[in-house]
Amino acid sequence: MCVLLFSCNVVRIAERVMAWSSCNGESICKEIHDSWGQPAHLIQHLAGLSLLECRKTRETYVKIYGEDPAQLLLQSSESSSQGTGVSQRTSAALSMLMLNPHERDAIVAREAFEQNDTVNYKALIEIFTCRKSSHVLLIQAAYHAKYKRQLDQDIISIEPSQPYQRILMALSASHKAHQADASQHIARCDAMRLYQAGEGKPGAVDEAVLLEILSKRSILQLRLTFSAYKHIFGHTYTASLKNEKSGEFEDALRVVVTCICNPPKYYAETLYACVKGTATDKGALVRVIMSRAEVDMNEIQKVFKKKYGVELKIAMSESLPSGDYGELVLALATKTCKVPDGSV
Repeated sequence: MCVLLFSCNVVRIAERVMAWSSCNGESICKEIHDSWGQPAHLIQHLAGLSLLECRKTRETYVKIYGEDPAQLLLQSSESSSQGTGVSQRTSAALSMLMLNPHERDAIVAREAFEQNDTVNYKALIEIFTCRKSSHVLLIQAAYHAKYKRQLDQDIISIEPSQPYQRILMALSASHKAHQADASQHIARCDAMRLYQAGEGKPGAVDEAVLLEILSKRSILQLRLTFSAYKHIFGHTYTASLKNEKSGEFEDALRVVVTCICNPPKYYAETLYACVKGTATDKGALVRVIMSRAEVDMNEIQKVFKKKYGVELKIAMSESLPSGDYGELVLALATKTCKVPDGSV
């Protein structure tokens, strides 16, 4: 049944893209233009579009009306007077939806440095572990173009230094120099080094060894290494970090390794914290739903249901406030068709 529904989704989106090509999207743009001031209609038109359709919508809208809908929504979110009739939070989310994925990630990265004097490390970790190297390069270019700053340098400049920062610096380096193909031999060798630098010796994990491996291997290679670790030693690498020796570095490393090896589990746990109101990362809900909607949301929903005994959409509907924002998030959560967006 799930396969049938997924196939139907693929067919519907393919038909919509073909329909788009036949009319150049003018009718969709007109619908959006006529929906300003009508939150329900605006959400209906925008939330149902695929990433490709959003990009084409934005381009066509600019050609027809001479205005960038993403910027209009962004300005609306920053203004106390809502020209769109949509709440500020919803306008901000809709504006992000209209952007290219790398533009959106660049904004997410910058906002991560401005979270009430604390850095939102998890938002940055998601970018550097769940995006292809080619996409990371686009993010860095978009970040520099928009903010006239270097993303890598902003990470290096974080004070005081802490484990997440050092791990991010290593992951950033890994996207610049690594082999495209994963090697079983390297995976086994690195797995042995991980053991010798961790549970195979007394004391805390040897941070230098971990950072060296993270900086020199691709995400694909790291995933293979952690798989080899489990095969050789009979348990996951994250399990080896849960002991009396664990400190801040081990805690951060456990989150990063989960994000690398099992993104659906990581995102399911993140969403659960959001819907239960225990998350300190207030932007995580929309960030995750938007970035994974057309990547692996089907799998995230399965993990969520298995782990917490409730459907994600039900949990969200029970916790989200009524109104346009809740409607938008739920609409985005239904976009489960996989469309390439530069993710790993």
